[in-house]
Amino acid sequence: MPKRGILLVNLGSPTSTSIPDVRRYLDDFLMDPYVIDSPWLIRKIVVAGFILPFRPKRTAHAYERIWEPTGSPLLRHSRELRDALMQRVPMPIELAMRYGEPNIGDAVRRLIDAGVDDIVLVPLYPHHADSTRTTTIVAVREAAMRLDANVSVTVVPPFHSDTGYLDALTASIRNVMPDDSQLLLFSYHGLPERHITTADPTHNHCLKSSDCCDKPSPAHATCYRHQVFATSRGVAGRLHLTSEQWRVSFQSRLGRLPWLTPYTDQVLDRLPSEGVTRLTVVCPAFVADNLETLEEIGLTGRDRFLAAGGERFTLVPCLNADPTWVDVLATWCSVDSNVGPAARAG
Repeated sequence: MPKRGILLVNLGSPTSTSIPDVRRYLDDFLMDPYVIDSPWLIRKIVVAGFILPFRPKRTAHAYERIWEPTGSPLLRHSRELRDALMQRVPMPIELAMRYGEPNIGDAVRRLIDAGVDDIVLVPLYPHHADSTRTTTIVAVREAAMRLDANVSVTVVPPFHSDTGYLDALTASIRNVMPDDSQLLLFSYHGLPERHITTADPTHNHCLKSSDCCDKPSPAHATCYRHQVFATSRGVAGRLHLTSEQWRVSFQSRLGRLPWLTPYTDQVLDRLPSEGVTRLTVVCPAFVADNLETLEEIGLTGRDRFLAAGGERFTLVPCLNADPTWVDVLATWCSVDSNVGPAARAG
């Protein structure tokens, strides 16, 4: 029987808040063809000529606002999740970041050195996107092939509708959402619309109609937009919210291409004028708090909402190392498990 080991992979962050470190991180991230899906030369011109001369300074300042004495909050939360899972699952467990440290290749090597011949890869993203899951899976499989062609990689699939995940997410919201909150806003990391249509295997469904996410289609297996709405409906139903008590929006857009709408920053500006002054926000695209949750929403987003006339802004923390979430992961990764709700091997 193959010896399993677990590899948790999250997005990553710079090693410090210095502008050179942030520039290196952004260069690594933005030059990934799954993130900016243009030909290499065009991507290089855009990143080197239009983004890196200006964005690292702004991004470094944003990181400074959330940086901890021990470093990156994302890295700390991810390590705490790994450590908690190690207490529950009797097999080797490693943590890696798609960009930065700890490095995927080093983590794979440590698992192989521990005698693992089946790596259970857990991309820490509930929803499918080529810029998160696909690039992670490709990087891990390439690293495994370089180090030992006999090592298999079994991938935990997207878990946007998994009962255990939805129950854990719902409980985390219920724990902090005030009883008199008027609206629960699900703010997801945005994607360019082109990423959605490119991932559509039918080439004729996604974004072709206003209700495409509600019409059954094979495209939903790789449709980020459909999957975030599935998560939101699953949680709203568990919280017994009416359709007027929750909304979905998308944050973190970059560049001039059309991205998924509505944009979170514009929604936060508009809500008080619509009578919503007591708001709760949750960011289910992430399972660990990071720059996008802590700074973009928790600080900048809060300031926007209050400046527009809001009275109270409540941010729900990500699942991080919440014991209920750790229990869900442990169930997926146990020795007798088929690995998640519907494992895919490769």
